[in-house]
Amino acid sequence: MLLGRVIGQVVPCVVTPGLEGVPMLIVQPLDKLLKPKGKAIVAADATRMAGPGELVSYEGGREAAMALEQTFVPVDHAILAIVDGVSIS
Repeated sequence: MLLGRVIGQVVPCVVTPGLEGVPMLIVQPLDKLLKPKGKAIVAADATRMAGPGELVSYEGGREAAMALEQTFVPVDHAILAIVDGVSIS
């Protein structure tokens, strides 16, 4: 499970078949202390409910494509869940 924070959205002018209605969000990857790490990514929102500022769980690669309603679409990352909180002991 990878954690990130939604920092924006992408509005495509052309949509690939199978991705109609799927929001594309800009996600800032986070480390285990919820500090930004690396460059922001674009992720398809499989939940269709995430918004700016929300903490999300996302996956990359084949798992990302499998998370969407239409499987095996051309996506590199997909948001799988909205995270309510993180507790590190």
